[in-house]
Amino acid sequence: MNSDDKSPKKTVHNPTEATLERIGGKWKTAILCLLAEQGALRNGEMMRMLSPITQKMLTQQLRELEEDELIFRTVFPEVPAKVVYELTDSGWSLRTVLDPLCEWGKRFVNTDKPGHKHLHQP
Repeated sequence: MNSDDKSPKKTVHNPTEATLERIGGKWKTAILCLLAEQGALRNGEMMRMLSPITQKMLTQQLRELEEDELIFRTVFPEVPAKVVYELTDSGWSLRTVLDPLCEWGKRFVNTDKPGHKHLHQP
């Protein structure tokens, strides 16, 4: 894809906005957490682990993360082609942010049910 095909990046006004522009949304953070925890993964593996994500959405999110240089894609010269995604150094640098975010989500994914009392910790 050449630079004429890319949509212009949104102008950001502060560091938090810049960060969320790159990793925000339901699936980007989930993809980054998955790659940080599991290491290099193929498309099909991510589809299974991120269900109910659609193939179209996964492809779109992977492309955006690749354009933002947070992940890289390796194509192995095999038949059928083997494609693997993994974090770049820039993606790994998010680990200090992603780890607590992923852990927080794991704690609350099964407890955030109607009628469940949340204990507030200081």
